[in-house]
Amino acid sequence: MSKITIPTFDSMMNPLLEALKQLGGSATIEEMRDKVAEIMGLSDEQIELLHDPEKGSQTAVEYRLGWTRTYLKKYGLLDNSSRGVWALTPEGRKAGKVNPKQVKRYVQELSRQSTGDEDEIEDEVTEELSWRDILLENLLKMDPAAFERLAQRLLRESGFVQVEVTGRSGDGGIDGKGIMRLGGLLSFHVIFQCKRYSGSVSAGHVRDFRGAMVGRADKGLLITTGTFTRDAEREAVRDGAPAIDLIDGEQLLNKLKELGLGVETQMVEKVVIDREWFAAI
Repeated sequence: MSKITIPTFDSMMNPLLEALKQLGGSATIEEMRDKVAEIMGLSDEQIELLHDPEKGSQTAVEYRLGWTRTYLKKYGLLDNSSRGVWALTPEGRKAGKVNPKQVKRYVQELSRQSTGDEDEIEDEVTEELSWRDILLENLLKMDPAAFERLAQRLLRESGFVQVEVTGRSGDGGIDGKGIMRLGGLLSFHVIFQCKRYSGSVSAGHVRDFRGAMVGRADKGLLITTGTFTRDAEREAVRDGAPAIDLIDGEQLLNKLKELGLGVETQMVEKVVIDREWFAAI
């Protein structure tokens, strides 16, 4: 079997910029990943390859795109919100193709000038990965019933009402149900299933879950700490079949952070001395 090769983070700089332009100038991390994969013609095997199977569900492509975003942000072409949406800056919208080597030189020199530390960028990316690893480790240690209760809390915090955990054996893998209300006018009955493991959820799992939900709810929601194969993602939105929404490990971690469920974002105070102010007295 030939070794699966993954594009380097700098080779994905221009595809990422093009992806954001095609997506209207802004996108979530998942939208960027899918569009970059489409632009670069990546295979399912490349997209599904995990960065470190022993540590988490992040794929190698997602890991390297994290570096790509960091460099392009420091270069002034990208910005991101606290809700995980990335967007082109005015400079990014005007930019054509960039020279990856020039971007790397500029950002590395910028880091040396600001901190004297060439490893500042690596520290930033490592810190981002660190909290994800710790959070995922805690999720995987939870017993199934506790994980189902966490899913229940997450759905309630996201606007669902009448959320119940059923989790009965022989119920077709359905772990709970709830109602999603939109604007106080529309409501959708949703059933959900939780898969707490680090592997990949296959298309067969999606088909089985759909079979259990048909006639019992308007929507299905499949939550995992792992990943979904590309076939599973395609099966979830297959024409002629009830669509199923998928939440993979990365999305789950982001949602827990966004809602502050077991994750606290602390702002570190930074004191800067204005030498010119003192010199002007």
